[in-house]
Amino acid sequence: MTDLIEQPPLTLAEQARAALGRRNLVMIGLMGAGKSAIGRLTAQALGIPFIDTDHEIERVSRMTISELFAAYGEEEFRALEARVIKRILRSGPRVVSTGGGAYINERTRRHIRRGGLTVWLNAELDVLWERVSKRDTRPLLRTENPRQTLENLMQARYPVYAEADLAVMSRDVKKDVIVDEVLAAVAASTPKTGQERP
Repeated sequence: MTDLIEQPPLTLAEQARAALGRRNLVMIGLMGAGKSAIGRLTAQALGIPFIDTDHEIERVSRMTISELFAAYGEEEFRALEARVIKRILRSGPRVVSTGGGAYINERTRRHIRRGGLTVWLNAELDVLWERVSKRDTRPLLRTENPRQTLENLMQARYPVYAEADLAVMSRDVKKDVIVDEVLAAVAASTPKTGQERP
């Protein structure tokens, strides 16, 4: 009776990978929430590719995000972002990190919902401010009172982020802890009917 050998239990990453199926795992949240860092580590754990939409936008436009904002304004930037994200989500599975404003744009949000499972990396103001105040690369924070601007963005965007499929608290702990919480949330999720790409 050798065919009754017990299989070892699936690891958390294997459970998450099975739950994800062919869908993309899309990281959403405000600047400084850790979408790129956590997204990259989550992709490694799942054994699937990682893509950062901001980097992809910069690659196709041959301009930085700040340059795009300065040259074309936020509305034009969001239109470009929507097109790039729609293209990225056509194939999967992969972990996709999006810019903080991507999910707020209704058109982009439709593409994201159609193309993947969303994880909101939720973070408190103090955590975000501590992270973003170290670098002057955020076009939306080039204001007289950047901390207040960040708080205003939170108030405007958090109700929309709350529509995500999953939410994980981003805080000052080791990145591996957050990655494990993302994997656990994905593993516990069930595929939404009609959400698979055709």
